[in-house]
Amino acid sequence: MSARAETRLWLLQRTSAAALAVCVAVHLATIIGAVRSGLSAAAILGRTNGSLGWAAFYAAFVLAVSIHAPIGLRGIAAEWLGWRGRAADAVFALIGIALLALGAYAIAAVTR
Repeated sequence: MSARAETRLWLLQRTSAAALAVCVAVHLATIIGAVRSGLSAAAILGRTNGSLGWAAFYAAFVLAVSIHAPIGLRGIAAEWLGWRGRAADAVFALIGIALLALGAYAIAAVTR
């Protein structure tokens, strides 16, 4: 892979890390606040049903994960296993697509 492509991946991973930091903080603060208020998991999920705001938030969260994780795994595989090249890139792209699809399924199930 060219240096330009590697730089783009590096920037994508750092940008997705920043988005993940915000998403994780909001997610944890929301869950902790809801639990401290005495809401059960069922009550919390009941409040997310039909919410476009929460669906959009979690869509951003899932998108950030589906970008960040495969790039990180690709780097680990390259460093620890010496696995590089198009086959490795294809596998990690498929992992990203799978994460995106599973996340979209979860969002649909929680916010429908």
